[in-house]
Amino acid sequence: MNNFTIQLYRITVPKYFRRKIQAKKLPRSIFDYYKKHPEDLSPEIESILNYLKKNPIAIFPYSFQDQYHPDIVKVFYDKTKGLRYVLMDGKKLYFKKRWSTKRIKKAYSILLKEQDIQSPHRYLNEQFQFNEGDVLVDAGTAEGNFALSLVEKASKLILFEPDKEWIEPLQATFEPWKEKVTIINKFVADTANSKQITLDNIISPIETEIFLKADVEGAELKLLKGATKLLSQQKPFKIAICTYHKEQDEKEISKFLSEYNFKISFSEGYMLPIFDKKMRPPFFRHGLIRAKK
Repeated sequence: MNNFTIQLYRITVPKYFRRKIQAKKLPRSIFDYYKKHPEDLSPEIESILNYLKKNPIAIFPYSFQDQYHPDIVKVFYDKTKGLRYVLMDGKKLYFKKRWSTKRIKKAYSILLKEQDIQSPHRYLNEQFQFNEGDVLVDAGTAEGNFALSLVEKASKLILFEPDKEWIEPLQATFEPWKEKVTIINKFVADTANSKQITLDNIISPIETEIFLKADVEGAELKLLKGATKLLSQQKPFKIAICTYHKEQDEKEISKFLSEYNFKISFSEGYMLPIFDKKMRPPFFRHGLIRAKK
């Protein structure tokens, strides 16, 4: 389709039906591609295709995701703060004020999928851990579930979240640890202005290990380009950075981090980025890079 046809399609066909059409069309495209390109068919991809033959299309094309249904999530209401929350390991994780219980249930079930031990989006594994006393730099904090899971281990947490609606719930979530938590309501990028900031503007190399988690919706490489001083001088240093938003991310981010002498590994498994309208064969992408030096 040309650009005009694409725009007309989006205007005339409701989103609900577009998703239904995509849910049928995308699997056919995936199966057709691997039938014609068997050289790209690894045992891992073959197992994913077997899953997709029996199950709906999904970002996490693995059976582990099936256990996380929104109905298992319990949502509570804090009358004092006027915010809803869930209990995560006994700690309150708050959500946006305008979000309904139904939306929170769905959102939190996705967070559980993301950090399942088998998930390609999981930041930590047995060989790649956050240690007691480390400093956490969380770029793209959103609701803050990852930071909350480490708040008692960390000596300091610096949270970057550009969405203003998340600031109130983040302040509520981290109120018990506010003396060691800094929340910055800006994008993290390669240049600084009124709306965005660079890591080199905020963070200086220290003796304590820094753990950087970055999930910034496709701006991960820009974030790294704004942290060249930190990447050069900080040691010890660990980075868990998402690579699934754009097709070239895993290649470009791997190359960039290698130039700063990081040892690199990918998270286990693959994601299917069904949100990416530019998605092309071979379709599947690594969820993130784990890097350290």
